[in-house]
Amino acid sequence: MLADGPETTGFADFRLIHNCLPNMAWEDIDLSTAVAGITLPHPLIINAITGGAPDVSGINARLAELACRTGAAMAVGSQFAALENPAVQDSYTIARQNNPNGTLWANLGAHTSPGDARRAVGMIGASAIQIHLNVAQELIMAEGDRDFRNYLANIAAIVAVSDVPVIVKEVGCGIAREQAAALMEAGVRAIDIGGAGGTNFMGIEAARSGVELAPELLEWGLPTAISAVEVASVLRPGVDFIVSGGIRTPMDAVISLALGGRAVAVAGPLVKLLLQQGVPAAESWIDNFLDGLKRFMMLVGARRTTDLTGVPLVITGASREWLTARSIDTSKYATR
Repeated sequence: MLADGPETTGFADFRLIHNCLPNMAWEDIDLSTAVAGITLPHPLIINAITGGAPDVSGINARLAELACRTGAAMAVGSQFAALENPAVQDSYTIARQNNPNGTLWANLGAHTSPGDARRAVGMIGASAIQIHLNVAQELIMAEGDRDFRNYLANIAAIVAVSDVPVIVKEVGCGIAREQAAALMEAGVRAIDIGGAGGTNFMGIEAARSGVELAPELLEWGLPTAISAVEVASVLRPGVDFIVSGGIRTPMDAVISLALGGRAVAVAGPLVKLLLQQGVPAAESWIDNFLDGLKRFMMLVGARRTTDLTGVPLVITGASREWLTARSIDTSKYATR
């Protein structure tokens, strides 16, 4: 359960250039960032992964406690079940109870009505709402959706009535530049790329249903690092992107921020730690992750997370071949 792969994230093809004269001190490093106009103390987000049933209320409670202790923004899992059955609302509202002053994001699928989107936000006092896209996962679920018409128009309708920023998130298959451009045209404030290489939700659903999937299907999607460059290539002013999908190390994070991401999001590793070792272990993981991020920022001479977009970054291998074939210039990253 919660296994990564088999597709890789692509980060191995991305190398930052060392700066032997950083001309800064450790205390100069500032991890603060902002996504969709929401200021965050650091760029690590606890991403959506659970919700909707009493047996996960305990996990959500611990995730919210972790978010409170570390200052991390947190997205709850899909709230559709609670909109259908108020009896399970506690598995979401527990997040606000355990993190009364923190940054929480609501979460629903792209088929949801604008009115339900507003109700989901109100349910947890959210400062933004994630609209997730999980076509591949739905196709593997026996009870999953099979009709994906009008998603884009519906997202635009949600944006039109939402009092909080709308963030669109893929669930493990990545977002290409064409769809990123369409989502920005619909008015979303941020895109969470949710690339391939992290938790494989198709594999999880296949195991749950006892279905054997072809290797080509399990490997489907845009590797996370490639998806990040695709989205960055069409990004408009006023729209941010978040990198998720197999973010496992500070190096993954610093590359993501160097590509233009304003934050990175993690879910699977934190849930595993919470289940196996509890909140203190997960808190230590986040502290060490952020400390590692600061080390890499020192090594490239970046005082602020936004400074990373000016650091030289070399893209090689299959990732460069992919991006070149897509007419995306990779040399600009290496010579900036």
